[in-house]
Amino acid sequence: MDTNRSSGTARSVGGKVEEGVGKTLGDVTKEIEDKAEQAIGAAQDLYDQAKHTASDAVEAAKQGASDVEDFVRSTIEQRPYTVAVAALCIGWLIGRASHHRRD
Repeated sequence: MDTNRSSGTARSVGGKVEEGVGKTLGDVTKEIEDKAEQAIGAAQDLYDQAKHTASDAVEAAKQGASDVEDFVRSTIEQRPYTVAVAALCIGWLIGRASHHRRD
């Protein structure tokens, strides 16, 4: 948990405590202010959770790209002739498809 989330949680809890004090003393304005503090704290928590989720998604995407790159590199190194033939076939198919479109 980082400082934003800790701050949001502390703010939310503080708002709840102050709300209880406001109810005890009967101060409606204080209750409204405390509810606002709780809402701000909850919003900070949600923002922090979303930020962490996005960060985790970026890391997963980076790892996936790295895994694909490693697979392609090892395949090229281990089977250069197979890769060359596959590249020629793909080039032939692309040429054939573009030639077919012109007709």
